[in-house]
Amino acid sequence: MTKPIREPWTPDIDVDGELAGRLIAQQFPELAAPSLEPKGKGWDNAAFLVNDAFVFRFPRRAVAAELIETEARILPLIASKLPLSIPTPTLIGKPAADYPWPFTGYVVLAGTVLSAVRAPERAYREVASALGTFLRVLHRLDLGPLTRAGLQGDKIGRLDRERMMPKLRERLEYLQSVGVVSEAGSIANFAVGIAPEKRHAEPTAVVHGDLYARHILVNDEYEPIGIIDWGDVHFGDPAVDLSIAYSLIPPRERPVFFDAYGRIDDRTMESARYRALYHSAMVAHYGHRIGDSDLVYVGITGLRNASS
Repeated sequence: MTKPIREPWTPDIDVDGELAGRLIAQQFPELAAPSLEPKGKGWDNAAFLVNDAFVFRFPRRAVAAELIETEARILPLIASKLPLSIPTPTLIGKPAADYPWPFTGYVVLAGTVLSAVRAPERAYREVASALGTFLRVLHRLDLGPLTRAGLQGDKIGRLDRERMMPKLRERLEYLQSVGVVSEAGSIANFAVGIAPEKRHAEPTAVVHGDLYARHILVNDEYEPIGIIDWGDVHFGDPAVDLSIAYSLIPPRERPVFFDAYGRIDDRTMESARYRALYHSAMVAHYGHRIGDSDLVYVGITGLRNASS
C-alpha cells in the first residue's frame, strides 16, 4: 500500500486577487485600482499579472518569505551579466496588517513557459545550446559580491542521498499506483546506483536551484529567452542546475548542451542525473495531485530522459 505523502505546497495563506490587489493599491499608489490576472500558484508563491505590465509574487508559506527577500537582493546584481532575461524586482512590498510577509513586483518578461507548449523535437537543439550557455555564465559568476549581499548556501540538501531517496521512492510508488509510471522499482534502483555518496565539501557556483520547463520562457520559435522563479537561488553544487541536461534535453542533444556549457566530471554528471530523476518524480507527483497535466507531462518526460 502506498504511504501517504504530506503535501508541502499547502499554503499558510491562500493569496487571492482581492488580497493581492488591496496590498498593491495600498503600497504602490501609482498602481491604484490595479487590474489583476492570476498567473499561477506554486509551492511557495502566488503570481499575478498587474496592469499587463508587472508580475507580482506573494509568498503563500512562511518559509518562502526569506526566498522572496533573497531574490530582491540578488537578482538585480546578476541580471545584466546573464545571456537570458531574468526578473529584476523593483517594487518591494512590505508586510501589512493583513499579510505578514514581503512581496515583490517586476516588469513582466516576454515569452511563454516551456511547460505550457509541446515543442517539436527539432527545437531541443537550440534549447540545449541556449541553456548550456546560460548555465556556463551563471555558474562562473563571482560569488564574493553575492554572498556579501546575503546569498546563502544549500540549506535543504538538494543532493542529500539519505534525505532524498525515501522521497523519490515514495513518489515513484505513488505514480505507479495511479498508472502514470510502470517501472518505479527499476527507476529507483537506477537512482540508487548514481546517487552521490556525499556532497562537495565546498559550494562552487551560483545555482538557480529549481530549473525546469515551468521556469524557462521561450518565444514562438521555442527558443529560450528568459529564466524565472529564482526563489531557490543559492551558492552550491552546479549539478543541481545541470540536471536540466538529463530531464529536459533528449539524450541525442546532450552533446550540444555540454558543448555550450563545457566538460563536467563523472561525479557531477551522476549527481546531475540523480537530481533529474528526483526532481522529475517530484514534478510529476505534484502535477498529478493538483490536476495539472502539463506538469505530469514534464515530470514523466524527465524521468524517461534521465533514465536513457
